[in-house]
Amino acid sequence: MLSRLLQGLALVLAVVVLNFVLVHAAPGDPVETIAGASGGMSPQLMAQLRTQYGLDRPLPVQLGVYLGKVLHGDLGMSYYFNLPVSSLILQRLPATLLLVLTSVLLAFAMGTALGVLAARRPNGLLSQLVTVLSLVGFAAPVFWMGIMLVILFASVLPILPVSGMRAADASGGGWAAVADIAQHLVLPALTLSLVYLAQYSRLSRAAMLDVLGSDYIRTARAKGLAERIVLYKHALRNALLPVVTVLGMQFGNVLAGAILVETVFNWPGLGRLAFDSVLRRDYPTILGLLLFSSIVVIVMNLVTDLVYRLIDPRIKHR
Repeated sequence: MLSRLLQGLALVLAVVVLNFVLVHAAPGDPVETIAGASGGMSPQLMAQLRTQYGLDRPLPVQLGVYLGKVLHGDLGMSYYFNLPVSSLILQRLPATLLLVLTSVLLAFAMGTALGVLAARRPNGLLSQLVTVLSLVGFAAPVFWMGIMLVILFASVLPILPVSGMRAADASGGGWAAVADIAQHLVLPALTLSLVYLAQYSRLSRAAMLDVLGSDYIRTARAKGLAERIVLYKHALRNALLPVVTVLGMQFGNVLAGAILVETVFNWPGLGRLAFDSVLRRDYPTILGLLLFSSIVVIVMNLVTDLVYRLIDPRIKHR
């Protein structure tokens, strides 16, 4: 585990350097963007801003300064919001965590359940529906799914809110606030989970079919064990390994999907912050979000290894 941690730290350093170079190599000037947003700016003031932000220095010098700040936990100041990037991330993090964790848990639970039920009768109607659902989920872009849901629930069936995290006239807290947030969460979480639900259902179905054909499953059935025990105690535990693998590897994709979903539904999370920062050439905020996302992905890979050991104790001895 120590070696994995050291590899993770080295990977984070490489990601920081690569992100810095790519972001600064992209076309666009943050000072010109600020000038355009403010309705114009004198050349002297623009030069002053470039000096203030360190943009007038050579790129290797800027990189060295940025790495020094990152090592001390300083992600810099946002050009647009004029706030520390770390504060912006912490402000938006709860909304994104709520959306992503709800979507992942929903997709994992429902996808695995559908896959297990479909594996019991591989040629049945449910198995065919899971196959169709997988094809639709793979083919449908997440932003298209969100737009379709917005159209459906904004005009055809206006029963759910389609924008924001809380109602505009909402005030106070308590259970009323929880219910309000839950209503606003339904469509974004459903949009983000549908794509991954299709993948997990297909994967768990294939894994269950493979496990159910194993010798130890036939032995368990020959002993007279109930089908429920065979499925959920013996087969499911081993069938979950590939699903957990994909879940850990795709967590970065879920965060990327959250950017599109939060933009479509105006959800006030990190995805929306990333979208706004890219449009405004807010380099420190973009780099801070990329660094945070990279750390989350690396941590999730480590957590996946730990979950492996809980699901399959044999991995401890490898």
